[in-house]
Amino acid sequence: MRDDYPTIDNLFLKDSIAVEKFAEQAYLDYSMYVILDRALPHVADGLKPVQRRIVYAMSELGLSANAKFKKSARTVGDVIGKFHPHGDAAAYEAMVLMAQPFSFRYPIIDGQGNWGSADDPKSFAAMRYTECRFTPYAQVLLEEVSKGTVNWTPNFDSTLEEPERLPAKLPNILLNGASGVAVGMATDIPPHNMVEIAEACIALLKNKSITNEELCDIVKGPDYPTEAQIITPKSELLEIYATGNGTVRVRANWLQNKRSIVVTALPYQVAGSKIMEQIAAQMNAKKLPMIVDLRDEGDETNPTRLVFEIKRGTDANEVMSHLFAKTDLERTYRVNLNVINLQKRPRVYGLKQLLSEWLEFRKNTIRSRIETRLDQIANRLHILAGLTTVHANIDEVINIIRNAEDPKEELMANYTLSERQAEAILEIRLRQLAKIEQIKIKQEMLELSDEQANLTQTLGSQQRLKTLIIKEIQQTAKHYGDARRSPIAEGFVPAKAFASDQFIPKEPITAILSSSGWVRSAKGHDIDPETLSYREGDQYLQHVKGQSNNTLLAMDQSGRVYSVATAKLPSAKSVGEPLTTMITPVAGMEFISILLGDSDQFCLLSTTEGNGFVCRLGDILTKTRAGKSVLTVRNDFKPLPMQPVASLTDNIAVATTSGRLLIYNLEQLPVQGKGAGVRLINIPLSARRSGEQVAAVTTFNPKQTLWVHAGKIYTKIKPSDHQDYFGERQHRGTLLSKRYRQVRAIEVVSGSS
Repeated sequence: MRDDYPTIDNLFLKDSIAVEKFAEQAYLDYSMYVILDRALPHVADGLKPVQRRIVYAMSELGLSANAKFKKSARTVGDVIGKFHPHGDAAAYEAMVLMAQPFSFRYPIIDGQGNWGSADDPKSFAAMRYTECRFTPYAQVLLEEVSKGTVNWTPNFDSTLEEPERLPAKLPNILLNGASGVAVGMATDIPPHNMVEIAEACIALLKNKSITNEELCDIVKGPDYPTEAQIITPKSELLEIYATGNGTVRVRANWLQNKRSIVVTALPYQVAGSKIMEQIAAQMNAKKLPMIVDLRDEGDETNPTRLVFEIKRGTDANEVMSHLFAKTDLERTYRVNLNVINLQKRPRVYGLKQLLSEWLEFRKNTIRSRIETRLDQIANRLHILAGLTTVHANIDEVINIIRNAEDPKEELMANYTLSERQAEAILEIRLRQLAKIEQIKIKQEMLELSDEQANLTQTLGSQQRLKTLIIKEIQQTAKHYGDARRSPIAEGFVPAKAFASDQFIPKEPITAILSSSGWVRSAKGHDIDPETLSYREGDQYLQHVKGQSNNTLLAMDQSGRVYSVATAKLPSAKSVGEPLTTMITPVAGMEFISILLGDSDQFCLLSTTEGNGFVCRLGDILTKTRAGKSVLTVRNDFKPLPMQPVASLTDNIAVATTSGRLLIYNLEQLPVQGKGAGVRLINIPLSARRSGEQVAAVTTFNPKQTLWVHAGKIYTKIKPSDHQDYFGERQHRGTLLSKRYRQVRAIEVVSGSS
């Protein structure tokens, strides 16, 4: 337990305390311990305590980048035995994380053996089987440990000392990032590119007034260990680096090879095996019929290579858009730049604030290093000054050493030497009395004096200190830096999942409605519905042609429209099922019409009264079983069958029971979502009183032929004869031949010429 935050020891001084007070203070102690000594990294070296102790323990074992590998169990033993008295599993897992190149942007540990894979990071071997040593990058953290730059603190049992912080030469807090959950707070810091971070530090040192936006021109965004692209807009990245909070979206890289989609890079910490499982689950649920095969072709040369075979004619961009929306091929990462600052308090920083805090630490580190070096130089010059006395009075000094009872005291008295100088003289060897050694001493004193003067000037000048920091940052970044791995997308199309009807194979079907309201569907358009078998007392009413991914619309006598998925329709091999089992119609209402279509299509709705309008199917489709009131139908009239509209530039043909036919362009009708519509044809009041109504309405292409029939009598109206019946909406129409004038019902059927 640290001594710089409250403890509950003082509570035990009383004979009794309230339970709630004890619990409150105990929980506060625990939360502060978790925040400061377990979960959050420090801004100085970017490490959590367990990571710092692992790195220091390995340095004590001499596991440099050039050393021989040593068993991981040895390191873990030193860590938990000397510095971190917790479970070995937790310490080893933290150690593994620092060795995985797919977890750390700049790994600190070089592992030998099975240290896990990108597909399964937890698949690492036990610590008795693996070996480790440092990577060259570890020197960024450790190079200055022995140069007076570290504050030392007792370990858990006060038998050893450990460093409070490591003297990082670059802001490792941003280079490798960190994640952790404390009590009441968490941290999620993404990794970044070393070269960009180094340039940002230098820019901030040169110009304290630099804006966060200008820094973001240097630091483009996070740089994950994988090559997947970052698709977060620049405005959002600016907001993240200004506030320290936000989310970053990363999308897999892919390319199309004929009828194959090849994924070449996955988002950070996403396993290819998991992607394959997610896609396979959708395929099994018949939600991805356009993908026919999956393969993982990854090898040592190409670790990530997932291949998806798609059907001929499938749009690969649409497939990937769906996969981005429904799988981890696109992933969102939380960003929370929460760190322990130099005042030992947790705080969320923006980019500029975080870099400024680390640069302050770096300045203090270099000052400590220079001051330590100045002390070493002063001590050495002091010793060398004493040694010059030997060479100036070599015979007398030798005589004193040979004959005096206490040579040290006599040397100090005769030549005004300090105790350290006298001891140094007594420790020299005879060979060091040679004249050449005197020359070396003078040369060393001259060099040390120059170094002392230079360091003193640097310590006393902010500009010289700043120049030194910049030079060291540049050298370190040049030595260990590399190119950005995660590209920043300039523009991207948002992911969009397929609609449910897109999962249904697009095949021609025919839907059949009986007079009793029973419905069924058959594959293809060449079926003769009147030859099908029907229930006793039931008969054929209507059939419509469409596609299996269309929606079936059914209209009742009141003009209410109901929607039914075609997948729910029974096969035409049976007598079908009542529509009432799939929807909840108004009691007593009969179904008079059906239609197949999708939301982008249009249809014509009309009544026997002679009113109607064009509507978009998307406006009348409904997910409720109770349907939707669409067409207004007055008493004594009923709706006519819904007519599909291929194009709004087509024609409409309206026929009445008295044998009048009117043709005009559909553009004369309004497009609306519901209502009664407008008058389609003029039926005078006297004709209405005699029972004349609209018998049939249809839409057709001007190049098509109309077939008019009454009972068993059929007449063909060719395209060249259409003009005989053309007029304006609300006109009376033209009489057909005499034999139709007595007909009470006329049907107009469109067909090819």
